Amino acid sequence: MTRRRRQHFSPEFKEEAVRMVLEGERTVASVAREFGINASTLGSWVHRHRIVHGQDEQPLSGPERARIRELERENAELREKLTFLKKAAAFFAAESR
Repeated sequence: MTRRRRQHFSPEFKEEAVRMVLEGERTVASVAREFGINASTLGSWVHRHRIVHGQDEQPLSGPERARIRELERENAELREKLTFLKKAAAFFAAESR
């Protein structure tokens, strides 16, 4: 069985790939394909960057926090409705047998 040699990437290369993921609208997989690297490798670089530079992110403003709370509330309501509908569908499917 052949083993692939580990490639060593320069810090500049890593930073550029991570920047393309974080600043753009692109996925880790698409950037990894473009750079010719494994998506899990790039994913770990992005994860590590977020841990190290997490404090660089701007705190949320009041309206942003309110919007997030509103979306979380709506999400919870939709989950409850989905659960109910699944149970109802199962009930009526059992009734029709």
